[in-house]
Amino acid sequence: MSSVVAPEKPTSNTMGPKEVELILVKEQNGVQFTSTTLVAPTPTQTEPSGEEERETWGKKIDFLLSVIGFAVDLANVWRFPYLCYKNGGGAFLVPYLFFMVIAGMPLFYMELALGQYNREGAAGVWKICPIFKGVGFTVILISLYVGFYYNVIISWAMFYLFSSFTGELPWVHCNNTWNSPNCSEWAENGSVSDIYKATPAQEFFERGVLHIQDSNGIDDLGRPRWQLTACLAVVIVLLYFSLWKGVKTSGKVVWITATMPYVVLTVLLLRGVTLPGAIDGIKAYLSVDFLRLCDAKVWIEAATQICFSLGVGFGVLIAFSSYNKFSNNCYRDAIITSSINSLTSFFSGFVVFSFLGYMSHKHNVALDKVAIDGAGLVFVIYPEAIATLPGSSIWAVIFFIMLLTLGIDSAMGGMESVITGLCDEFKCLHKHRELFTLFIVVGTFLISLFCVTNGGMYVFTLLEYYAAGTSILFGVLIEAIGIAWFYGVDRFSDDIEEMIGQRPGWYWRLCWKFVSPCFLLFMVVVSFATYNPLSYSSYVFPPWANVAGWCVAMSSMAMVPLYAIYKLCTLPGKFCDRLAYAITPETEHHLVDSGEVRQFTLRHWLVV
Repeated sequence: MSSVVAPEKPTSNTMGPKEVELILVKEQNGVQFTSTTLVAPTPTQTEPSGEEERETWGKKIDFLLSVIGFAVDLANVWRFPYLCYKNGGGAFLVPYLFFMVIAGMPLFYMELALGQYNREGAAGVWKICPIFKGVGFTVILISLYVGFYYNVIISWAMFYLFSSFTGELPWVHCNNTWNSPNCSEWAENGSVSDIYKATPAQEFFERGVLHIQDSNGIDDLGRPRWQLTACLAVVIVLLYFSLWKGVKTSGKVVWITATMPYVVLTVLLLRGVTLPGAIDGIKAYLSVDFLRLCDAKVWIEAATQICFSLGVGFGVLIAFSSYNKFSNNCYRDAIITSSINSLTSFFSGFVVFSFLGYMSHKHNVALDKVAIDGAGLVFVIYPEAIATLPGSSIWAVIFFIMLLTLGIDSAMGGMESVITGLCDEFKCLHKHRELFTLFIVVGTFLISLFCVTNGGMYVFTLLEYYAAGTSILFGVLIEAIGIAWFYGVDRFSDDIEEMIGQRPGWYWRLCWKFVSPCFLLFMVVVSFATYNPLSYSSYVFPPWANVAGWCVAMSSMAMVPLYAIYKLCTLPGKFCDRLAYAITPETEHHLVDSGEVRQFTLRHWLVV
């Protein structure tokens, strides 16, 4: 006996769409029997709240590349390798991986699940506990502040890229108009140790690009430099046309910006390991000194690196995951993307230290004389190393294209956090997303102009130090407390099980409720305890600049208590009733009317 199933879709009528299943059965005696059955069509995916379906990523890989592109940024290249070298080499991986396991991955997973289940940005997700919506505005504001100075780093890379299209790189010699009498090319006798001398690459960055010599400090900024302003404008245009249509366009851009750095890093590594002294640099990078683990500062720096390298607390992970399909396996995504981020940091160390070992060998100086982190590594040391290679202009172009792609997708993530968070909170902005995106990027550009003046480096340093330091740690701490304690880790686990069909294990629930909040509280306390007044090189910022910096930091952190007070004052009823409504998910407010408030029971606070 054989059978054939042929589905047929008739034209729609007033009764709605139907599917007819036609079954043809052929018996052995040649008699044929047919039967038809009405089959209900497969329902389309709807939101849990019954609202119109939210825009989703074109492909799953678009989301993964966007998250990886955001998390893998310039800090993976210019900070982690140096920290690893400075803090015991391979031994530094012990505290780094420890904090990754107990805090990094759990917080990363938490944000992905939070955004995917609630399908809203950083502020809108707090319908699960309205009193904490202020933390949503905190992270949105922090992302906006970061955009003010992060785009400037990309504009520096673009300036270097344009400057690389020449027969001889401009940071090779001391005979340029911007050079000072102190400029001295590195010699074999180790004269680099002379603190009064400056290399051509160093002077190109500080005097040729920044023109910091034309400023006396943060109170003497001057006008924006037109070259850097033009580069910044190009960056802003790239960001706008990557974001204006939502994830449908940004998801395609990251195919280039998220993958290009890996290609370039691999090419640079293949070139770097062939240089004399490269192996010595890599050995120094991987050298193991377990005695350094007795130093509390090593553990603090590992914890700090975890907090900032994964990108939790900026609202970006929440925004990106909110465009996922409801049943997407966010658990697997969290493991994959956070692991790739850490592996990228480790891999980039081989690239960085192969070139640093080469510089140490070439100039016959100790490795610690050339091993630095931050902007000095990618805009001074690396360009100088590249300048000594055959075909140096080509290598410079390749390197600065990598910096551009590393920066662009991270900047896109920060902008998307702001745009998605505010559009979801203020629905009227949805209809005008393109115009609102233009408003955000232009506003960011205008503020960033302060960072491309003669004294712009001082403004840049102030924003970098205060805008996303203690405030981001505070924001993630309040976020973790709001989800694990007020909303409830058991309820949060139920939400995840509803999405992926698998309830988080004891490890994740214990980390969310106890370990991660304690870790973040420790980091906030350490951040305050280790605070030092701001300085840049030999310049010490005036007291009013530090006050202004703290005002920037406090302006975002203040959103938490201010919104909580606002919420409690605007809800009806007695204080206990207002508090009950403020800490109960909006979908359960009808239970408050009948006196059923989970948060007022002892079981809610004890259950894990």
